[in-house]
Amino acid sequence: MGTLDPVLLFFIMGLVAGLLRSELRLPAAVYELISMLLLLTIGLKGGIELAKQPVTDLMVQALAVTAMGAALPLIAFPILLWLGRLPRADAASIAAHYGSVSVATYAVAVAYFASQNVSFEEYMPFLLTILEIPAILVGILLARGISKDLQLGVVMHEVFLGKGIVLLVGGLLIGWIAGSEGIAPLKPLFFDLFKGILALFLLEMGLITAAQLGSLRNHGLFLIVFGLCMPLFSSVIGISLGLLLGLSLGGTAMLGILAASASYIAVPAAMRISVPQANPTLSLAASLGVTFPFNVLVGIPLYHSMAAYAFTLMQGGSI
Repeated sequence: MGTLDPVLLFFIMGLVAGLLRSELRLPAAVYELISMLLLLTIGLKGGIELAKQPVTDLMVQALAVTAMGAALPLIAFPILLWLGRLPRADAASIAAHYGSVSVATYAVAVAYFASQNVSFEEYMPFLLTILEIPAILVGILLARGISKDLQLGVVMHEVFLGKGIVLLVGGLLIGWIAGSEGIAPLKPLFFDLFKGILALFLLEMGLITAAQLGSLRNHGLFLIVFGLCMPLFSSVIGISLGLLLGLSLGGTAMLGILAASASYIAVPAAMRISVPQANPTLSLAASLGVTFPFNVLVGIPLYHSMAAYAFTLMQGGSI
């Protein structure tokens, strides 16, 4: 326990408190505020780094990440439909969750890499933002097919103007326009308090995860196995893509972590509007009840080790 990051101990505290049915809860307004601060901080950091290099240099990475975000739900969907015997709408909705990305998992990974002195490409928030979107569109198309009833304008509004995307993209643009010197006066709020804000966020996530575990018990073993195996498979895809794109070891591991994470903020909101017949309990139980705790407690150091091993194999030298 001595090497466990303190922010993860907050998650465990929330999880245990939730399982013991404690009355502990963060006020809704506080949870809302720390979520906004977390998203804006990640966006600002990405934007500052983005300002240091031409955006056109990132087009290849952006296109590759977009393709990965579209491919992952296409892989997950038949597994959920045929092996899991889930209704089409539920299979498509869960597949979309696992093609998209978890900002909280990314934030924990940032804290983990900082504690391990592992550097990575600082424009990762730019790729994270891109990775939010394609899986939502693919998930909706898998659930509904392409028909006259598809209200593309409503879907696009939900995807691009959802709160999470607006905060991330807004922070990214502000950081990009203002640069590091312009953002410096905001540093005490957004950057110096980052780990404290993350700890409070994870405390609430632990409480929410505990609430989802009850739903998981009602829907059998399949979602548990899927929630553990899908991120492992996706991490291999992400790490392989990082190697192909020539990212650093830290960047490759981070792309593996992004691929392995599952959304529980942007995608549920989009699915609620666009695929209302899907049961949100199933997707949240898998993504939040299984995959999120697995990733933050076990997955992040595991994916880092996998990326390091892949680097050793590719380069034939020391890490």
